[in-house]
Amino acid sequence: MNYLALYQLGELLQRVREAYRRLAACDLCPHDCGVNRIKDQRGVCGAGLKPKIASANVHHGEEPPISGSKGSGTIFLTGCSLKCVFCQNYPISQFGNGEELTTSALAARMLKLQRQGVHNINFVTPTHYLPQILAALWLAIPQGFRLPLVWNSSGYEKVDALRLLDGVVSIYLPDMKYSDDAVAQRLSAASVYRDLNRLAVAEMLRQAGHLALDDEGIAVSGMIIRHLVLPGGLSGTSATLEWIAGHLGTETHISLMKQYFPAHRAPDMEDINRKITDEEYDDAAELLETFGLENGWVQD
Repeated sequence: MNYLALYQLGELLQRVREAYRRLAACDLCPHDCGVNRIKDQRGVCGAGLKPKIASANVHHGEEPPISGSKGSGTIFLTGCSLKCVFCQNYPISQFGNGEELTTSALAARMLKLQRQGVHNINFVTPTHYLPQILAALWLAIPQGFRLPLVWNSSGYEKVDALRLLDGVVSIYLPDMKYSDDAVAQRLSAASVYRDLNRLAVAEMLRQAGHLALDDEGIAVSGMIIRHLVLPGGLSGTSATLEWIAGHLGTETHISLMKQYFPAHRAPDMEDINRKITDEEYDDAAELLETFGLENGWVQD
């Protein structure tokens, strides 16, 4: 994306205004809470008017094309539209830990990370702060901001909200958590997760295309789908990977994640109170080959 051209055209400012209008009866995510966040009312995600972040640091732990050699400028946003009972970041996502900022201060954090030499700015759990992120970008561009944006989300998104990011976000990094809505409701308080998630990632692919790298192997555009393997097949890996291959294409990049452990409320829930076994993960990895999905990463 040519940020300067978009800024000069004024299109970004129009999107900022449209996004903020949606906050008056918030409908940014599938919960459609309808609260007036302009008046700092709070819905499911816990977010009010101002952006709130837990940290803004150089991060080297993402997928290789995201972290690269210089790191990703990762900004962890407070709150979440999901209520995952096993969330490893629950103090941030569900307990509200973080620092409330103005949008100009958020823009300053983006510019500081750029000066530190990172490859990109990586917004983690950004959905509920879409207007504020667009506003911060609008403020940062005339100050020299030029890095690609990574939208690192749960994948529980609305297509009409994502369209405000078309041409703004360069790299999408969504989760595909479940293929069964009953499991999604029980473990993440998300009804109709599967179909909404699939529509969202299809829109992300339409916008950004498949993953494209520069000469140094750093992502410049595209999408990487993350899928966390859960105990007892609860993540529905086979159905998800089959859908990706059939609807997004076998060239899609998949990050198959093994690091599940019972955090937050999961230790008290019988079917998810353990780590996944090596056999469970190996079975999931074999499905990548079954469905011809050869691009991406598996974990040791």
